Amino acid sequence: MPLVAHTELPTFLRLQEEGEEILSAERASHQAIRELHIGLLNIMPDAALEATERQFFRMVGACNQIAQFHVHPFTIDGLPRSPEAQAHIGKYYESFRQIREDGLDALIISGANVTHDHLQEEAFWQPLTEVFLWAKQNVTSILCSCLATHALIQCCYGVERTRLPDKRWGVFSHKIIDRQHPLVAEINTRFDVPHSRYNEIFQADMEKHGLKVLAASKEAGVHLAVSPDGFRIVFFQGHPEYDDISLLKEYKREVLRYYRREREDYPPYPEHYFDTDVQLILAEYAEQVRIARRDGSPLQPMPEERIVGHLDNTWRDSAKAVFNNWLGKVYQLTNEDRRLPFMAGIDPDNPLDL
Repeated sequence: MPLVAHTELPTFLRLQEEGEEILSAERASHQAIRELHIGLLNIMPDAALEATERQFFRMVGACNQIAQFHVHPFTIDGLPRSPEAQAHIGKYYESFRQIREDGLDALIISGANVTHDHLQEEAFWQPLTEVFLWAKQNVTSILCSCLATHALIQCCYGVERTRLPDKRWGVFSHKIIDRQHPLVAEINTRFDVPHSRYNEIFQADMEKHGLKVLAASKEAGVHLAVSPDGFRIVFFQGHPEYDDISLLKEYKREVLRYYRREREDYPPYPEHYFDTDVQLILAEYAEQVRIARRDGSPLQPMPEERIVGHLDNTWRDSAKAVFNNWLGKVYQLTNEDRRLPFMAGIDPDNPLDL
């Protein structure tokens, strides 16, 4: 079923223009269909704030459960924001206080950029852990993306992520490890997922603490894992929500950082992403960038219009299937009253025992 435009968030209009089915709140009120309320804790930086909204809203809206999906974006303190981003948040986002009062069926937590070696040194660490602790007691299932995965594993299991020698960046093939798990039902045994990170929690460390690894890559490591109960927390190390141009936009930002002398080396290509034709285009552009950097001359725009037609999205179908399986399980396990979530296999008197 479609998303419900229960606020004036511009993302709803943007997705509707892309062809997504969006229900107005008025139309939704006349349908005798159960609602699912899903929180989106968006802690991405300003440049990716609204794109992250669209990506996760799109994943939720693509699910075919018999339910109306109400997505509630919110954020936390400790993140630097421009006046424009703060205005967007102030106008369209809910407060965590309101989220707690109203309750959620499920929660998605996005990735984030960091500035310190240890996550507990980040200004957003304390507010983020407060959301974790509340959600573990009050939300049926939490889905964590990239940085959120690293933070929650550290918070819950005491495992700190490891810095990689080089950025894990590109589109990588993964293999399903546990074919019987409901999250990977009806999914190809091999599928692609984009990754974009400097740090990793390794499979051995996850399994040491009882986490169940469902899909991993020989090149990129674990992508999909779940908490020991099998469902309460879902961990992504990759970015299945990415658009086909997301890695291109990241590459463009890194090229601009090189031009501005914020990095000394010219950025490498994301792996398994640009075909030969695109690499030739970008090699020509790299020469222009190096000359402009050397001479202090204005930088010509990257020829994105020549590139986007070559980019393939080889991960969207499997991403939709995982989200569909996830929200299908949430649908089955939540009571009609979403403030009273029920988790099979979870002791209601000890909800933190994961």
